[in-house]
Amino acid sequence: MSTGTTAVWGRVQQQDFRGRVRGSLLGGAIGDALGAGVSGLSLEAIRAAHGVDGVADFVPVHGRRGAVTAATQLTLFTVDGLIRAQVRRDTGAWHPPTDVHRAHLRWAATQSAWGPDERRKDNGWLAREEWLYTRRAPTRECLAGFGDATMGTLAVPKNPAARDSAALTRSAPFGLLVGWEPQLVLQLAVECAAHTHGHATAQLAAGALALMVHGLARGETLDASVQHALALLTERPGSEQVTEALRQALGSVRQGIPGPALIEALGDTDSAEEVLAVALYCALVGEDVRHGLRLAVNHSGPSAATGAVCGALLGALHGETALPPAWLAELEGRSTLLELSDDFAMEMTQGPALHSPAAVAPGWLARYPRD
Repeated sequence: MSTGTTAVWGRVQQQDFRGRVRGSLLGGAIGDALGAGVSGLSLEAIRAAHGVDGVADFVPVHGRRGAVTAATQLTLFTVDGLIRAQVRRDTGAWHPPTDVHRAHLRWAATQSAWGPDERRKDNGWLAREEWLYTRRAPTRECLAGFGDATMGTLAVPKNPAARDSAALTRSAPFGLLVGWEPQLVLQLAVECAAHTHGHATAQLAAGALALMVHGLARGETLDASVQHALALLTERPGSEQVTEALRQALGSVRQGIPGPALIEALGDTDSAEEVLAVALYCALVGEDVRHGLRLAVNHSGPSAATGAVCGALLGALHGETALPPAWLAELEGRSTLLELSDDFAMEMTQGPALHSPAAVAPGWLARYPRD
């Protein structure tokens, strides 16, 4: 697999890229955590519990404030898989969908094991993070899709009819592969969605998110990144539901003051295209990250999913320094998210200094084994 153009990185570009990687991963986790305590509740129930303006801050869920769900867990392992793919590239055994799948199998082990298996030297550092060994509302589709070692493919996907948002919510990191051509980013996201989701809408929604993050990480506006995503998606069979959802989100921007009525007109189910449309709309109309995320979680729908996708978009657009510090301070797993973000940025910008025929950093290969 060729990745197309390779970026040439100056210091300023590296710093900007790292800020967008941190922003996307931390922003997605913040949105996930903000919505986790109200996910699946009706708007009336949210208002009854939190007032007429709805939820405005983290609420306790999973035993604490700022707790994330399986969406963030899986996103972390997506990033781990992408780093491992780059590290394995030197060996000639390079197939990113397989490396991402192996990473998600490591996530699956966290859903059944009591804690890290210290005997597994090929696990790398992320799978040794003890806080990840807890179930946070994983979907049946993900548990079944990663329930054995067989990898779903576009020809033979896992869960052939699945079109919920669980593949979408783990797919923002594909867009951070800024040195790749957009068509290849789309293809990788779609292939990895097939590991658990067989419906074309679920796969292409994941691809659409990756394309939008890709544009943002390259410095595009959100509107431009949507337009570029639409242009590529319309070439793909079965994309009609996703492209229509994106166009509805764009059209809703001009329909008045943002609020729950406009949001719920875009969808209140966990179908991938509706979650994507709601998240995109809230990212487009949000006055800042805080406002956009509050819009994204206060509706009768899967608030954790819409919050996670909206946060990933806004974080990639504005970078980490735009994220609300009070939310960052309480976010579960922040140190892990930061460490993985910086490792990803370092691998993408300075990989040859870490592993190449001319240089090998043993500590790096211990963190991201080639096995």
